[in-house]
Amino acid sequence: MLGAGTHHAVFIMAGPGIGKSAVTDAVTDRLAGNMTILRIHASSALAGVPFGVLTPYTGELTAEESVSPVAVLRSMWSYFEKLKAGNGTAVLLAVDDAHHLDDASAGVLAEVISAGWATVVAAARPRPGLPQPLDQLWYDGLAERVDLRPLNREQVEEVLEHALDGTVPGATVDAIWNASGGNPRILDALLHDSAEAGVLAKRNGIWMLLGALPSDGARLAAVVAKDHLRRRPEEQEALKLIALAGPVGRKVIEDISGAAVVRSLLDQQMIVEAPGVPAELSMWNGLFAGAIRNTVSVSRSLQLLEKVKAHQDPALLQGEGRLRSVEWALECGVRVSDEEMLAAAKEALFRFRNQSARTIAARIHLPALVPLAQAIQARAFYNEGAYHQAAALLDECWLPLADDAQGPAVLLLRVSAHQGVGHPLDMVAGDVEKHIVPGSDAEKSWQEELLHLLHLGAEVNVQALGDEVEAVRTRPPALGAEPLRALAEGLLAHALAAAGRPVQGLEAALLAASELPPLEDSLFFFPEFVLGRLVSDYLAMGEWESAEREINHYAAGHAQGAATFNGSLQLLQGYSLLRQGRMERAYQVLLPAVEALRLNDPLHLYRFGTALGFYAAARLGDSEQAKRLEQDHKDADTGWPAHDLPAEAYVAAAGEYLARDGKGLAALQTLMTTTEASARSGNLLEVLAMCWDLGDPSVVPMVQAVAREVEGRWAESMLTLATAWENADGDTLMATAASLEEAGFANLAREAYARASTVLEQAGERRRSRQAVAQREKCDHELGERFREGRFIAAAPTIRLTRREQDIVELAVQGLTDREIAQRLMVSVRTVEGHLYRTYVKLGVRSRDELESALPK
Repeated sequence: MLGAGTHHAVFIMAGPGIGKSAVTDAVTDRLAGNMTILRIHASSALAGVPFGVLTPYTGELTAEESVSPVAVLRSMWSYFEKLKAGNGTAVLLAVDDAHHLDDASAGVLAEVISAGWATVVAAARPRPGLPQPLDQLWYDGLAERVDLRPLNREQVEEVLEHALDGTVPGATVDAIWNASGGNPRILDALLHDSAEAGVLAKRNGIWMLLGALPSDGARLAAVVAKDHLRRRPEEQEALKLIALAGPVGRKVIEDISGAAVVRSLLDQQMIVEAPGVPAELSMWNGLFAGAIRNTVSVSRSLQLLEKVKAHQDPALLQGEGRLRSVEWALECGVRVSDEEMLAAAKEALFRFRNQSARTIAARIHLPALVPLAQAIQARAFYNEGAYHQAAALLDECWLPLADDAQGPAVLLLRVSAHQGVGHPLDMVAGDVEKHIVPGSDAEKSWQEELLHLLHLGAEVNVQALGDEVEAVRTRPPALGAEPLRALAEGLLAHALAAAGRPVQGLEAALLAASELPPLEDSLFFFPEFVLGRLVSDYLAMGEWESAEREINHYAAGHAQGAATFNGSLQLLQGYSLLRQGRMERAYQVLLPAVEALRLNDPLHLYRFGTALGFYAAARLGDSEQAKRLEQDHKDADTGWPAHDLPAEAYVAAAGEYLARDGKGLAALQTLMTTTEASARSGNLLEVLAMCWDLGDPSVVPMVQAVAREVEGRWAESMLTLATAWENADGDTLMATAASLEEAGFANLAREAYARASTVLEQAGERRRSRQAVAQREKCDHELGERFREGRFIAAAPTIRLTRREQDIVELAVQGLTDREIAQRLMVSVRTVEGHLYRTYVKLGVRSRDELESALPK
C-alpha cells in the first residue's frame, strides 16, 4: 500500500506484544531503499507535552513559535523539503506507540498526511487507541487501518511446525498456545527459553514438554523489561502489585495506585477483571506475571506486601487469591500459620500447581497436620510422575490417616504409586495387612475391602466383583463409603466390558460417575479413574462418538491437569481410532501418547500403550518404529493387570505383521484357548478380530459363536459380517456392507465389500465386482487409508508396495520433500529415503519425476 503510493498513511493496531512494532520495522526496512525514513517515538512521558515528540524537527523555532501549530507545521515542511532536495526521495514517518501522541502532535501529523508532504506508518494499541485527528483520517478514507490479533491455535501450531524439526503433538501445541496467549513475542520467548532450559525436548522425533514452561528465561525477561520501560512509574507499580498479589481485589489496587491507572491498564488489556464480589484483577498472562515477579527484589516485594495488607480484608480472600497470598508471604519470609499453609497447599494441588503444593506442604510442622501435608506432597509428586518420592511419603502417612476422611484415597494413591515403580499389588497388600486390625468374617475393615476389590479387579473376576459391588451398594453409609463405591463400580465396569457385557458395564460406570461429586477434594484421581472405565465400555459397545464425547468433555473441563493426564487421554483416543480401523490417525495419536506416558503414567497405561503403538506401526509397515515400540513394551514395568490379555494379543498380532512367519498368528490362537480368554468374551472377540485381520478366515465360525454372547453394536456388526461371509452370497454381502457403512463401521463394511468383489468375480459378474471394489475404496478414503489393500481384494496390482511405501510415494508425488514427509508420517528422514529407494527398484524408476507415471493405475 505504501510502496505503491495508494495510501499516504497506514495505522497498525494491536495489543501489547502482538508484533506491531516488528511489522513497522519490517515495513521501513523494505522501503528504506526508496524512501527517507524518519522515526518518531511517542511515550507516556511526553504525552502531556504539546509537540514534544516533534522536537527533533522543530529545533530552530523560538520558545514562542514552538507552541504554535502553524509554526510547527511550517518547520516540518521545511525539514522535509531539505531532505527531498538532498536525495530526491519521498519521506516516510514511522511512528511507534502512536496511542501516546499528544493531540497537538497528532493534529500536525494529520495535516502532513492530508497535504501529502510525507507518508506515515504508525503503530498503536486499540486501547486507548489513536488520537482523534489520526482516527478522523481513517474515518474519511485517507488512511488504512490494519488490525493485528493474537495467533489462534492453528497459527501457533503452524509456527511450531515451521520452527521445530519433528512432530509437535497436540498436547504440546495446546500448552504453548495457552501459555503464550497467542502473543508472538511471548511465543518466541517461550520457545527459546524452554529449549534452553531443556523443558521443550525432542524424544524419539516428538517434541515433548518435560516440565512447566519457564517464567524466568532470559528472552521472556527481555520482553517484560521492554514493556516496563515504556510505562509510567505508577503503571509499573500497579503491574507489580497485581503480578505479586493477583488475583487481587480491584478496590485494593485502586486505593494504592488510583482508579485512573487501573482503568488505563484494563484499556490496554494488560490486566483482566474477573466479575464477582469483590471484583478481582489479574495479569493478562500467567507467565508474564511470573516474569514480572522475578524482577522484584525480596525487600521491595515485602514493602509491596505491606501496602496490600493495609488495604486488604483477609476474610475476602478465597481460592487462588488466598493461595497467592500465602505464596507471596512465604516468598518474603513472613510467617504463615500451619492451618493457612495446609489450606493453600490443598488449593495449589487441586489447581495442579504441584511445585507450589509441595513447597508449602513441606513447611508444615504441626504434628496433627503433618500426615495430611505429606499426602498432599505425595499427590503433587505423583502428578509429576515422581512415583518413588510419592511412594516414600505415602508409606509414612497412610496409617496415621486411616481414620481420616482422606484415608481410602491415600491408601489407593499408595497402591498406585507403588505400581508406578513396578511393585505388585500383593506387596503393598501384605504390608497393609501387617499394620491393620483385621475385621470380622461378617464385616471386613475398609482397608481389607479396598484391597480385596483391587485384587478382584486385577483378576477381572466378574462374578466375585458383582457380588462385592452388590454388598457395597446395600451397605449403610460409613467412613470411606463414597470412595469404595466409586472404586467398586469402576472396577466392575471394566470387568463387565472384558467379559462381553459392556452395556451392563456402562451402567456400573455411570453409577461410579454419580459418586464423584462428594469426591471433588479427594487426593485420589477418581474422575480420571472413572473416565477410563466409561470410555472402555463405550468402545467395547462400538459407540465411538460417545467415547470421543466423554474424552473431549473431560479435557475441556480439566485443562489444569493436562500435563498429568494428557498421555492417558491420548491413549484412549488412539485406542478408539484403532478399534475403528482408522490406523493412520491412530498411529499419529498413539506415538505422542506413548512418549507422554513414558514421562507420566498415572493410570498405568504405558505398557498397554506400547502394545497398541507397536501394533499400529506394524500394520502400517513402519518396521523401524515398530521394533522400537516392541522393545519399549518388553522393557516396561508391569501395568494394570486387567490390560495384560489385550496387550499380549496386540503384541502377537504386531509380530505377525512384521515377520509374516505364522508365529504371531499361532500365539494368538494359543491365547484364544486359555482359561483367561475363555472367561472374557469381550476380549476374546477382539482377539478373534485380530486373527481375521491377519487373513485367517478359519476363525469366522468362532467369531459367530462368541459375538452372539457379547453385548453392543460392535459385536452385532461382527456377527452380521461373519454370517454374510460364511453364506458367500454376493447380494447379501453388498447389502451387509451398506448396512455396516451406515451404522458407522466403515472398516467392517470395507471387508464385506472386499469379500463381495471376490464372490461376484467368481460368479462372472465383473461389473458388480468392480462396483464392490469402488465401494471398498470409498471406505478406505473415509478411514483415511487411500492406498490400503484389504485382506481379500480380488484384483491386486502386480507390483506390491507396502503400506508405508504407498504413503511415502503418495506424499512424494504431491511434491513434499523427504523432510516434510518424515514430519508428516512421524518417521526419520533416513526411513523415508530408504523406502523411496526400495520403491524406485520395485517400479523400475530412477527419480521422483518418474514415480507418478509408474504407479499402478
